[in-house]
Amino acid sequence: MAENPYHVLGVSKDATEAEIKRAYRKIARQYHPDRNPDDAAAEERFKAIQAAYEAIGTAEARSEHDQRGRMEEMFRGGRGGSPFGGGFGGVDLSDIISQFMGGRGAAASPGFDVRFEQQPPQRPQPAQSAHGADIEAGLDITLEQAVSGTEVKFSHRRMRRCTKCRGSSFGTPKRCSTCNGTGVQTKGSTLTVKVPPDAEHGQLMRLKGMGHEHPEGESGDLLITLRLDAEEGRRWEDGRLIQEVIVPITTLLLGGKVRIRTPAGKRVQIEVPEGTRIGDRRRLQGHGHSGGPLDIEFTLAEPDKLSESQRDALESLRDSGL
Repeated sequence: MAENPYHVLGVSKDATEAEIKRAYRKIARQYHPDRNPDDAAAEERFKAIQAAYEAIGTAEARSEHDQRGRMEEMFRGGRGGSPFGGGFGGVDLSDIISQFMGGRGAAASPGFDVRFEQQPPQRPQPAQSAHGADIEAGLDITLEQAVSGTEVKFSHRRMRRCTKCRGSSFGTPKRCSTCNGTGVQTKGSTLTVKVPPDAEHGQLMRLKGMGHEHPEGESGDLLITLRLDAEEGRRWEDGRLIQEVIVPITTLLLGGKVRIRTPAGKRVQIEVPEGTRIGDRRRLQGHGHSGGPLDIEFTLAEPDKLSESQRDALESLRDSGL
């Protein structure tokens, strides 16, 4: 089974596209074959990193990966059993997946068999609760856009009633040439999403009726999760904004001061206590997004190349037992 691409790249599922790209560049440099010659383990890791980025590195690839995962979960009975919010009515599930993914594959993923036992052809009785499944999606915006509010163009794909049979072939022996008996077909469109001022990372926006259409019932909703790009050197962690502060080893050991730029663009001087460890954190109230808290995390500055004097100093420290 393929590794979870989010885990491979060390990012959360609500990471922005820019954050994923930054994480990829950082970890790819670390395991690149040029830096690890004749290291088979590093080479395998580099291949996994490449595969992970191909899976979620672009908006289109990530949307397909996430939607496929959610559909597999529904097909396994995790959330209601089908994208129609009810039974399948004898429809081949591979047809449904193929329809939703735009014909880009009849199987949900390598090794996942969607051939369920088919029920005798019969038209299901309409139920008042019949409705299409909700669609979950993410929308990336900047911190500045989140503060002031914005309008963003959003590419949207969903199942809609078949234009030929209008859903009448669903659950019957009839096989519509357009939808192959699923009663629905994939349609793409572009929406304009209005983001209100002072939006928060992880905020959920619900667009009623913009989810999957049911062949015989109501449409589901489109659930958009806002993802605020924290920019280089920052990330979100359980709703908290974390900013990395790169500190030389001497400052960590002996203490000192460093200056940082906050998300609001202010320059702030930070006291680094003697004996600070890599990963230690401090909270700065009022310096985060929209005046919220900002957690700073101390990380080690790693020079690409040592000068002769730096090398001599390190060798002297090594000889002294440090």
